[in-house]
Amino acid sequence: MDTHFQVFFARVSNALGIKNLSELATLLGVNRSSITQARKNNSVPANWLLALMRNHGLNPDWLEGGNGPKWLKPGDTDDGEFFSVPKVQARLCAGAGSFEVESRIEDHYSFKTAWLQSKGAKDRMVLMDVFGNSMAPEIKDGDTVLIDQSQTAIIAGTVYAVGVEDTIMVKRIEKHPRKLVMLSDNKEYAPIFYPMRKWIACVLSERSYGYAES
Repeated sequence: MDTHFQVFFARVSNALGIKNLSELATLLGVNRSSITQARKNNSVPANWLLALMRNHGLNPDWLEGGNGPKWLKPGDTDDGEFFSVPKVQARLCAGAGSFEVESRIEDHYSFKTAWLQSKGAKDRMVLMDVFGNSMAPEIKDGDTVLIDQSQTAIIAGTVYAVGVEDTIMVKRIEKHPRKLVMLSDNKEYAPIFYPMRKWIACVLSERSYGYAES
């Protein structure tokens, strides 16, 4: 049967992707000996729960006892420090295009409100996964990107999530006379030209949600 500390470590690992106790110590800003002692005593210091709540948006009730949601939502902290951003099932293509445009929300992730506001309109942001390597090395296969759907003005050279007909792609885009040009960072991919008709382009605020301040 798992101990209290083991369950706590498993939950933090599940939420934040850490793999061992050394990474847990780094995450919490404590010595490895403190982790060893807590494991020996089968205890989880209250200040660890507070740090994970403030720095990463994790719900201390869930961390300690599995109660309530994993992530805090806006207003769950006294100062409204965190804001919850939905992750949708649609996957952005960094290759030939993706027809996986189902927009059903599959999870929520908490970010510092001030950080989101520095990037754009927090209420219009969503997270999506990327597959394909056409934007490597800047954006890699498997990255998760934060998209601000309010920013649609075309600025040459900026990276966008572009929806054309039933396809979503992540590219740098430029406007040419009567056409839209989508450029890849990976030079093995040729530019893609689309006639200037109905399309949607939303700017990428960050290439990975792991880049949020913590």
